[in-house]
Amino acid sequence: MIEAAVTSTSLDSLEDILRDDLAHCDAMTSTVVPILRHLLLSDGNSVFTDEILARVRGMVGDIAVQLLDEMQGAQSGRDSIAHDQSDIAGLSDRLIANSAFLRHVHALALEGLLAGSLQARLSLDPVLSPLMQALIASSDSDTAALAMRMLASQARFCQSQRRMKLPLGELPGDLLHGALEAMLAHAGEDQDAQAKALAAESAIRIRYDEGLTRLGMAAQLVTGMGGGAIAALSVTHAGVAIFISALAIGSGLDRDETVLATNEAQLARLALSLRAAGMKPEGVAEQFLALHPDIELPEGFEMIGADRAAAILAISGSCPGD
Repeated sequence: MIEAAVTSTSLDSLEDILRDDLAHCDAMTSTVVPILRHLLLSDGNSVFTDEILARVRGMVGDIAVQLLDEMQGAQSGRDSIAHDQSDIAGLSDRLIANSAFLRHVHALALEGLLAGSLQARLSLDPVLSPLMQALIASSDSDTAALAMRMLASQARFCQSQRRMKLPLGELPGDLLHGALEAMLAHAGEDQDAQAKALAAESAIRIRYDEGLTRLGMAAQLVTGMGGGAIAALSVTHAGVAIFISALAIGSGLDRDETVLATNEAQLARLALSLRAAGMKPEGVAEQFLALHPDIELPEGFEMIGADRAAAILAISGSCPGD
């Protein structure tokens, strides 16, 4: 594995080691969604009731309740309507049948826990990072305004994570579409329920603006930095949210996959992603010190250039699972 000492400085040998590590990463990734779905559908055996599972279950249930509220015509900001538990459970089951949806919610839980971990260990503010302070103080009024909106959105995200909730309007567009399809399917053949579901779908789509979501704004901030976006690849400078978005954009990985790459079981993918995004080897080492202080990069890692790292990642078969 990546933490093992590498005695040879042969580039071919190092690439073989990294490819082998990526194969292990892919194997682990392919099991995440099926196992998570199984645990969510189980009766809550105490062996499996860890914080991530609780957060995922809470967010899925919260989305289901919001969709049911919309079907009943509840206005935004009002207290949730009381729903039959079988309705909540049934719609939740339809939501977690969508692998992409489940991966996303799992990634949000991991991101929230990572932000909390770095706050406890490094005193890194999960909302107002040094980079966010600089962006808010930007002389460009559009950048400053966007940064302020992102700041507020990130604060809401942290609060929602503590409450194990997820606002429906924060879903990426494709996942919101999937959630609405689940709502329509849940309505079944009952004409009254179908009418309510269709009305709710229309209202939700009219209100939705992906550019105003937390992830949408993070992506806009990173792309707006141009060549300066390399600064966003420092987790202690950018904060977890901007760091993950910058790494996803720079490496070409999916953002949810990028969150998973910060996990200790995905070290090869993290190292190669940082290198592919343009970070120098010493910068990659600094990120490992922040994220995984007990792990050292393999000897000779500096021989892997950005293009080669990107090529190795491209060859790797990321298997999301079903």
